[in-house]
Amino acid sequence: MIETEKIITQEQEKLARYAKALSHPVRVYIVKLLDKHTFCFSGDLAEELPIARSTLSQHLKELKKSGLIKANIEHPKIRYFLNTDNWDEAKKLFTRFFW
Repeated sequence: MIETEKIITQEQEKLARYAKALSHPVRVYIVKLLDKHTFCFSGDLAEELPIARSTLSQHLKELKKSGLIKANIEHPKIRYFLNTDNWDEAKKLFTRFFW
């Protein structure tokens, strides 16, 4: 049996983490929206997307977990913005993967 620790690279792990985060159309939409705007408040996202707030919260949680977005609490609102370093890295990793 082959040990995965010896064949899976850190780059492959990062690519898989980003791919998992982008595996739902709502999360793709959120990332593209944040790529166009400096930030969005959670309430604005909730008004724009036809999904329950709890569902939106889960999608935002997955994107934060992957490192693609960050959040600042500005009580009572939460401001979400793209983690540009990780987003740039994700784009490079996907480009290398597909080419």
